[in-house]
Amino acid sequence: MAQLNLYSDLGDIAQSVQDDAIFVVRETYVMPSLVKIFNDLQSANPRVGYKYNQGTAGTIAEVDDLTSSAFAPSADQTLTPIEIGLQFFISDKRADSSGNVPENVLTDAARELGLAAGDAVQTHLLQDMGSLTAGTIGAYGSALVWGHVAAAIAGARQANKTSGIPLTYVCHGYQWAKLAAAASIAGATLAQAPGFTEEMSRQGYVASFMGVSIVQIYAGTPAVNGTGGTAWFTGGVFPAEALALDWRRSIRVRAERDESRRGVELNMSALYAHGVWRPDRGYNIAGFATQPVV
Repeated sequence: MAQLNLYSDLGDIAQSVQDDAIFVVRETYVMPSLVKIFNDLQSANPRVGYKYNQGTAGTIAEVDDLTSSAFAPSADQTLTPIEIGLQFFISDKRADSSGNVPENVLTDAARELGLAAGDAVQTHLLQDMGSLTAGTIGAYGSALVWGHVAAAIAGARQANKTSGIPLTYVCHGYQWAKLAAAASIAGATLAQAPGFTEEMSRQGYVASFMGVSIVQIYAGTPAVNGTGGTAWFTGGVFPAEALALDWRRSIRVRAERDESRRGVELNMSALYAHGVWRPDRGYNIAGFATQPVV
């Protein structure tokens, strides 16, 4: 009888081949580019914004003697710095073994630390949209429609007393899917704006609506509340000055040798403040952010 030589004969001595390790998929950090940036301080002191009271002119008679009215600033918003940090300890044995595998663990660990810091900044700014106070459109437990978006844009323009100030609408990708379906051939029965419908159908995206730039984000928890069929997200329509990011010490990654443990500590830290700065100039829009189904 012929003796077959099979791969299974190798049994326990067959070794796996390690492929290059990849990073967790992340979205682009867009929120810092959409808000007001401060970078003029390094201290941990809170930054307090002030606002003047509004004067009101009245009708006067020919010889009336004007009397002075109050005109003084009062504290409005406060940005209080926080510090974030993360460490990876890489032993010498682990680092020295990188020559036998595709990745360089020290380089990759440093990169991951920077990405984790970006995650924190992005999430903080996304959560701040829920504190905009000019108005609230939509609600938990309901899906967004184009009427919600139009109402929020109109409300934000009213809050800013102009149609000229640049506004941005930030929504979740799942919320956008509902809006896109309603405005494309997937949901349209009579095209009231055929050019808009055609672009939505062909591209799946339009860059603006009512003159307002649209930005989709793809964050998970904690920016998205809840899970599964009840997940919801609070986005917003706002000018840049409605939210603020106040850098005191930018993201830095430093290596520190720990000789007693025979390894290297890679330490990431950053000091910044974030929050609403002119909250009465932006609207928040709440609605379901659940995975679309057919």
